[in-house]
Amino acid sequence: MMNRILVFAAFFGALSVIFGAFGAHSLKALISEQALANWQTAVLYQFIHSVVLLFLSGKPEITNAKLSAWFFSVGILLFSGSLYLLSLRDLWGLPVSFLGPLTPIGGLFFIAGWFTLLMAGLRKKD
Repeated sequence: MMNRILVFAAFFGALSVIFGAFGAHSLKALISEQALANWQTAVLYQFIHSVVLLFLSGKPEITNAKLSAWFFSVGILLFSGSLYLLSLRDLWGLPVSFLGPLTPIGGLFFIAGWFTLLMAGLRKKD
């Protein structure tokens, strides 16, 4: 399972670099400043949580590391994924406003992942 977490970390990390470059170089002239700011927020959160996944892939001794990794992965898909699509809605003419509620749900998954790690840390005996 830890290898699978490493694969997810590498995949999400690579995508965050690709999406970050795409936003900075290709989307800048095509979408509004607010949409670009939302895109950059999605990239930032995806990258941060990709690094956390990378950390977790090397820490099998952490209680609930797999559960935290699952929460972070779902958070990336819902939070960042919805922001990416919402940022592109005017450009592509997509009726994706229904995705708006997915962003905070993705945020709740990020929070759940962090609290799962917090609980593991509180339970660990030094």
